[in-house]
This record gives sequence, structure tokens and C-alpha cells, in this order.
Amino acid sequence: MLGFLEPILKVPVVAGIFRFVRCLRFPALCGAGLQHSAGELFEQPDLRVLNCRVQLTRQEEGDCISDAFTVEICGSICAPSDMHYTRVEIFISDITEGHGKTKAVHRCDKKWQMAGSPAFCYSAELGRLPKARSTLFDWVTVAQINLDWLMFAHKGERILRFDVSILSSESGEELACAGCTFIYENCRFGYLEIGENVQRARTLAVALAFAVSAAGKVPSGCEVAVIRDWARSKIDRFCRASGGGGRRLDKALSEAVSFFSSGNQIDICKICKDIVNMVPVAERYEILELCLRAAGADGVADVEEMTVLKMLASWLEVDGNKFRAMMSKILPVSMHEVEDIEAVLGITSDMSEEEVREHLNKEYRKWNARVNNCDPAIQSQASYMLNFIAEARESCVA
Repeated sequence: MLGFLEPILKVPVVAGIFRFVRCLRFPALCGAGLQHSAGELFEQPDLRVLNCRVQLTRQEEGDCISDAFTVEICGSICAPSDMHYTRVEIFISDITEGHGKTKAVHRCDKKWQMAGSPAFCYSAELGRLPKARSTLFDWVTVAQINLDWLMFAHKGERILRFDVSILSSESGEELACAGCTFIYENCRFGYLEIGENVQRARTLAVALAFAVSAAGKVPSGCEVAVIRDWARSKIDRFCRASGGGGRRLDKALSEAVSFFSSGNQIDICKICKDIVNMVPVAERYEILELCLRAAGADGVADVEEMTVLKMLASWLEVDGNKFRAMMSKILPVSMHEVEDIEAVLGITSDMSEEEVREHLNKEYRKWNARVNNCDPAIQSQASYMLNFIAEARESCVA
């Protein structure tokens, strides 16, 4: 019935939580160029070679506290001479699916980008080694890698391999190396999932926009046009196909119009939950913007449309103040069929009289500052809002 929308509505909710239990049981697997088993964790490292281990720690920078991988080494390093300058390089890969399907961990910051690749590669000077053959008898921290610097291939539990190389600063020659693995629960979307998830979420966005425009009535031609134009520009995987990709999308949209015009409904709450588990909040604001523009395409925001929009904002888990700011730009109160104080001003029934007064004063200051804006449309909206706030004061504040 929904054509191209139908299979997308069956996408399972992606679930993921930050579990420390595994990390506490297996804090690090350390080795000398080899991957060790959990039973070897507490054995004395072989100081004749280089060893490395990784621990998940908390890193403090000013007032900010973030999670970080702390990389430590111990054992022997052989250099060409005494007092030789060295540096460390750390490469992280995802071996969850086996060594044959290893995927690099990407960087979020260009500072740690491997040359000619999006892969993460940490590099830092270590200073001079006192002897041509130096042995570190205790574990020494060589890097704290902030997790905000990293982007993993997939969400969920990942088996990460850390490869640590000690290099000559003079020649670039590798003097020693070690590898270890670490089990980490990634609670963020992976770079391989983001593109696919965005396309799925945008397809679901079309369904939500139709649900808004069909609330209590048949979608109007101008509302359908807004949704169709957005779909053509955003859902590119249907338009990229040669020989009729655009026609295929138009056919699917026509089927959706027929579906909603016949009074059929979809589970809006479930779709919103799926979207929340697919894409970050920035993409959800884009979906809300589409729904707002669809609702206002005919020049009137119906009561039924406003009801659905408020539910969408709640179920998509966006900030209420940001949503109202978006609505004031796209659906100014002058377009509302019924002026809803809660929807427009954010006043709720659980607020005390003093909280309502403070909130209205804040709104008054915001709109009063726009009365003399150089844009006549903004001036007009500001004047309208000031009158609306004055009416709200009379009805809500004794």
C-alpha cells in the first residue's frame, strides 16, 4: 500500500547501550605483537620485547570530562644508538568480524588523520631513549586517545586492535612494535551505518509529513508538492537509478497520497522511535522542518496538524525550545487555526504562576527586540506575538 515506504517501516529499532561490565571483566588484552587470551591478562609481561595494553579511563580537560583510551607500554626497545630520539604511532582497527574483514577506525579530527586516508593514526614524540637497548620495567602511558576523536565502523560491541609502533624520529625506522585488543561497546552510529540510516530515516520522514498533512483532512495539492519536492532532493537513492528513477519515485509518492487520502493511518509513535534509533538529533530537526513546511503549505495550521506536530516533537526527542523556535519561523502564530498557548509559548499546566510570569517575561523580551527589525515580516510577527503574550498574561497570570 505504501509502495517504497512499506519495507522501510519494518526496519528494526537499533538498540545499543554503554556496557562497562565486559570492560571491567576484560580491561585489556596485552601482548608483544600478538593477541593474547583473557587468561594471560594477569601474567607478567615479557620484558625482552615491547608490550602494550589499553584501558578505558576518564580524561579531564578544564571543566570537561570525557572517556579516553589510555595506551601504555612496557618492555624493551632497541635503538641505533644511545640518546636516540623516538616517537610513537598508534593505529586502531576493528576486527570484530575477523581479520579478513578488518575495518579501520576513522578520525573525527583531521589532526589525527592518516595520510591519504580517513583512518585514525595517533602520533607523538616520545623523546630520547637513554640507551641503545632500553627496558621499561613498569607500564608507562604513551597516549590518551579521546573517544570523541574516533568514529567506529558500526554501533554495538566492537573488538578493537591497537597496534603501537615506536619509530626513530630521525629515520622513521620501526624500532619496536606491539599489539593488543580491547572490547568496547560503541553507543554511537558507525560510519558504515550513517549513510544507510539517513536514507531510511528520510523515507520515514515522507510518511510522517503525509501523516501531518492528512490529519483530519485530505492532503492538499500544495502540501503534497512540498513533500514531493523534498523527497526528490533528499531521497536520492531512488532518483540515481538510470532510466526512470524519477518516475519510480513519483509513482511511489502517488501511492502514498492515495493511501493517506483514503483515511489510512500509520503508527507515528513507532516510526519516530525507529528514527530516534537511526539518526542523530540534527537529522531529526530536518525531518521536523519538513513536517512544519508541509503543515503550513496551505497557509493554515489546522488544530489536527498542530496536535500531530507536538506529538512528533516529543517522540523525536528534540529540544522543546528549539522546536518552538523553528515553528515561529515556519508556522507563525498568525497561521494557527487556534492559538495554542502551550504550543506557541511553551507554557505547560505544571508550571507555577511565578514560572509562567518569568517565562512570559522572557518571551516578551525576545519578541520586543524584533519589533524594529529591518525585515517587515519579522516586525509584523513580533507585533503579533507581543499582543499574543499580553493575552496570555491576562488568562494565565492573576
